[in-house]
Amino acid sequence: MARTVTILLVEDDPNDALLVRMAFQRTRSGIPLIILPNGLEAINYLQGEGVYADRAKYPIPDIILLDLKMPLMSGFDVLRWIRERPGLKRLPVIVLTSSVQDADARTAYDAGANSYLVKPTDFNELVESIKNLGDFWLDGSKLPQTGQNAPEHPEP
Repeated sequence: MARTVTILLVEDDPNDALLVRMAFQRTRSGIPLIILPNGLEAINYLQGEGVYADRAKYPIPDIILLDLKMPLMSGFDVLRWIRERPGLKRLPVIVLTSSVQDADARTAYDAGANSYLVKPTDFNELVESIKNLGDFWLDGSKLPQTGQNAPEHPEP
């Protein structure tokens, strides 16, 4: 039985989170989108701590969409934390931000981002971006296993 793909969106702006959810409903309605409001909550989720201890209900995501500028813990810090964890370091992390600053893009890639997308200001453009994201990451790419079941080294 194939496992369902899960996407984790870490976004502190409730309006942006709602727009991304609506864009997913238009393009990828069958895919669970879990939304967390800040980086600290994302780390709790990824560690399976507290309310996120039930991995059947809160699975390790297959892809993370990560905002950069958040309270409590920035997206940069979350990204660095993920890349330091053996069971998560291959997890695709796509920065989804309003920042058009080259310095932010460089820092995100240096920290291990797989992609850097600037949030479109037009909803139809956001829908198209989410469609393209899904086409590439969900249909065109093989996602790595993550979490405790992921082998550290590929089999020969």
